[in-house]
Amino acid sequence: MTQRVQEANNNEASSLRSRDAFVKKTLNWLSVILIIDLISFSFILPLQPSMLDYYSKDGKDGLYTALSDAVDTTLRWSGAPLGGRWNAVLFGGAVSSLFSLLQFLTSPLIGALSDVYGRKVVLLLSTMGVAVSYALWCQARLFSMFVLSRFIGGMFKGNVTLSAAIATDVTDEKQRGRAMMRIGIAFSIAFLIGPSIGAGFSSFARDQSGFFMWPAIFALALSVIDIVLIMATLPETLPLHKRARSLIDNLRDALHLIDPLSLFRFSAARNLTTTEKKTLQRIGVVYFLYLFLFSGLESSLVFLVHDRFQYTSVQQGKMFLVIGVLMAVFQGGYVRRLKENQERKVVLMGIAVLIPSFVLMAFASNQIVLYLSLILYCFASATVVTCLTTMTSLISRSGQTGRVLGILRALGSLARALGPFAACAIYWSYGSSVCYLIGACSFVLPLWLAIGIKTSVQ
Repeated sequence: MTQRVQEANNNEASSLRSRDAFVKKTLNWLSVILIIDLISFSFILPLQPSMLDYYSKDGKDGLYTALSDAVDTTLRWSGAPLGGRWNAVLFGGAVSSLFSLLQFLTSPLIGALSDVYGRKVVLLLSTMGVAVSYALWCQARLFSMFVLSRFIGGMFKGNVTLSAAIATDVTDEKQRGRAMMRIGIAFSIAFLIGPSIGAGFSSFARDQSGFFMWPAIFALALSVIDIVLIMATLPETLPLHKRARSLIDNLRDALHLIDPLSLFRFSAARNLTTTEKKTLQRIGVVYFLYLFLFSGLESSLVFLVHDRFQYTSVQQGKMFLVIGVLMAVFQGGYVRRLKENQERKVVLMGIAVLIPSFVLMAFASNQIVLYLSLILYCFASATVVTCLTTMTSLISRSGQTGRVLGILRALGSLARALGPFAACAIYWSYGSSVCYLIGACSFVLPLWLAIGIKTSVQ
């Protein structure tokens, strides 16, 4: 009898070790795939001014002219001066917002499809779609072709949503927080590497015609590497018995989620208690307000440092390098070591530090003050979204994790589509100091709402 008990215990221990090895291997490869994907996404940031300059001279077409006229009208309405970088900020914001708007429309659909067909196949198709967008970018001699490539890229960009769903599939509640931290660390590493590469391409672009082709080829190569890694290394993490049974119901729910009110209500999340549904709704509002304010002020940061400190694209790349290092330090040194049930406290800390951060940015007259504000900024960037995503994943039930996380990502994409326009309008109408002060004060609202998130979510 004693021998049988010992054998059973040994088998259980062996099973646990095998399970832990599977989880570790899956998360390690998932992190590599996500880092490569995010590098291809983030390295375009320092390139935007050079690309817009190219399309304003050599790649101008009917779409460019129409959008330029619309920007001029907006600037006249806001009272901002016309020409130069005054136009560039809204022009670049329009293209970036298009990408985020398309993610808003497609994130719930991608999440719902993964709940039915599995994570791996949908992630593979999503990455292939992004690769097609980069292939079009390689041929984008005209502005309209570049916009088409961004349109397709925005439609298929579901990698972060699917990565969060995969991490949720392979972990239990105790492991969930650390798994989500890995996704945050992937962001930090990508923003450590990507913008620096973009700054290099931007410097190279000064003496090249048709320079867009080389960064596009680089992005395409990264996507092809991702496709190979997904096929070769990632297992399917959603077994058949845990998948949603009805594609029609899932798609119907996803289509309803184009309605922002349904998103904020988390209408597609089923079989939840009243407390759980209300908690999800409050998390969604906090997530939206935080990213609306954060993305708006973040989008104007490159213009702030250019106008106030005359930063070139290379210097901006170095600034993003510092930001990436700081985010990696906070993710690896602090967030990764968080104990269970500490997510809400960290969210409160992250939102709270943004208030003095943006006050410092509003009045920064030298680079010492600027980088002091960026330290606080990086802490928030490394913590808030990751912890809110963890809290959301802990509430989602089997068969709808992808859908619930898709809703959260859709809210974030909607915020990123609207926030830059609002911030830029204030920036150019009233100046950078007023813009950042209004933003700092506005963070009081999501901070107050986050205080009310029920701890039962954890």
